[in-house]
Amino acid sequence: MNPCFFDSGRILIPRSDLSLWSTIACDQFTSDPAYWEDVRRMTEGHPSAYHITLPEIYLKESEEATSRRIASINATMRRYLQDDLFTAYDGMIYVERTLRDGGVRKGLLGLLDLEQYDYHKGASSYIRATEETVLERIPPRVRIRQDASLELPHLMLLTDDPEGLLIEEIAAHKADYEILYDFDLMKESGHITGYLLNDPALAHVRAVLKTFSDPAYFQDKYHTTTSPLVFAVGDGNHSLASAKECYEQLKARIGAEEAAQHPARYALAELVNLHDDSLSFEPIYRVLIGADLEDLLHHLRAQAPAFHGGASKPGEISLHFQSGLERRTLSIPASPGLLPVSILQPLLDAYLAEHPEVQIDYIHGLDAVRALGSQENHVAITFQGMQKADLFPGIIQGGVLPRKTFSMGHAEDKRFYLEGREIL
Repeated sequence: MNPCFFDSGRILIPRSDLSLWSTIACDQFTSDPAYWEDVRRMTEGHPSAYHITLPEIYLKESEEATSRRIASINATMRRYLQDDLFTAYDGMIYVERTLRDGGVRKGLLGLLDLEQYDYHKGASSYIRATEETVLERIPPRVRIRQDASLELPHLMLLTDDPEGLLIEEIAAHKADYEILYDFDLMKESGHITGYLLNDPALAHVRAVLKTFSDPAYFQDKYHTTTSPLVFAVGDGNHSLASAKECYEQLKARIGAEEAAQHPARYALAELVNLHDDSLSFEPIYRVLIGADLEDLLHHLRAQAPAFHGGASKPGEISLHFQSGLERRTLSIPASPGLLPVSILQPLLDAYLAEHPEVQIDYIHGLDAVRALGSQENHVAITFQGMQKADLFPGIIQGGVLPRKTFSMGHAEDKRFYLEGREIL
């Protein structure tokens, strides 16, 4: 592998029925056991990513049951390798994912260098988290990865490339590449095609990333003096943070020099242009269950006296509250680029700390959140959603965004497990 923070590597594709092999990311349908039971029935007796990943819905089981699942995952991975299930390809893969609505998302699959990734707020690395990482969610994922011989990614990285210099240029020459897979995904989740990049395409990727990571280019683009941010993690923040933690533990055991040559230094991920037409951003709203609207508004005003009632003026942002038939609005001055949720979430965290009886839920869709807000003792909070163009400036300005700031598309359109690589 070349000394680049995102580059080619040895990628494994199974020699099996890929429509049964490829399954959706583990963090989807976490409240829908019927979905996962259907996947279990479909893949029973067949090689499948389902048998070597741990859908998060099963984390609700007992500790003993979870341990058995992880042991089975590790044993099945070893068996798949021993059975020579995979064909290995050295390179990068251009991916076209046809979504359920007919849109086509273009991506580039490669290896990211965990030395160049940092999920902590205020990081200055090339690759950073988009949202606040909940540290309590890392240990369960570390348990799954630390003894695994394979990784199958559902990570999606984002690059801010409005001119289409990188992936779109690669896509324009796809007729020159070898097709590695081309099939329908299970449960009517669309279609996927993968192409192995040739040498000129690889050279193009490296040249563009060299430009994107140049401090002068970055500082001119964003009018800042900070270190270049080249990729932001769109999906899979906690899975990538767990890969980083496993790599840091490895360095502590075998030393930095030996770890630098170890395959666990890298993580397989798909890179997508933030400006891809098929990539939709949807805000994630808040609902407080068991809260009193007037008490909440009093708390917010006490914590941020600059709040005032009524619609926002230029240079201000607004938060909209609904509880039953009551509707209220608070507005506050904000610096350019600051997101409403960046103001709201710390204030809600403080409110919840003082009101342990109140629960918070994170809701997609205006209709859904307003329906919840109409219920007794519920407070729905809505605000203007983040635009795509706000993502990189928001991270550059604030370090990371608050957790549950946005969602990228519908559940069925999330990345499926398909390609793999050895990490032991």
